[in-house]
Amino acid sequence: MKKILIILLLSPLFIFAQKTALKEIKEIKKFQKELNAEYLNPKETPLRGDNFTNFKKHPFFPVDLKYRVTAKFSKTEDPQPFELPTSSGKTKSYREYGKATFELDGKSYTLNLYQSLDLIKQEKYKDHLFLPFRDATNEKETYGGGKYMDLKIPKGNMIVLDFNQSYQPYCAYNAYDYNCPIVPEDNKLPVEIRAGVMYQDIYHH
Repeated sequence: MKKILIILLLSPLFIFAQKTALKEIKEIKKFQKELNAEYLNPKETPLRGDNFTNFKKHPFFPVDLKYRVTAKFSKTEDPQPFELPTSSGKTKSYREYGKATFELDGKSYTLNLYQSLDLIKQEKYKDHLFLPFRDATNEKETYGGGKYMDLKIPKGNMIVLDFNQSYQPYCAYNAYDYNCPIVPEDNKLPVEIRAGVMYQDIYHH
């Protein structure tokens, strides 16, 4: 009787968890579809010449919800503007907006979240946060310069980081036409993040 009661109590939780997972996977698939569409669109793609002609779709790591983490968010008090170096040797103006602390495989990590001082002048980017990071897959399965993630300012003290929705900077595909922020030292993770866009070293650098 007790076993039946436990099963009945757990069933709604299991169903809810399944529905949540399906929703999260759907969001990731939508991200993948939109990223592929962007690179296939001649008006938006960073690809040029044969790289554009030959492009069909991005290679992605298999979707893994282990890499969708809920992080503790802490807002940076009185952030000071700073110049972030870029791939071209120039700089771009940013400020640190906050920090995201999360656990992965039982270990705690913290990443800095930034705001572009140029982008936030535009209404549609007022709540945009920029997360550049590096991890142990760089120069092997992902671009050596690291990856990016786009986020929104959270309403509370928690923020979801879905590394399945991380992508390579444009410079990974076209180093001639783009000027990409270099990942700060503080945002280098000592672990593999096997999620998001993989890299095929077939592009010109």
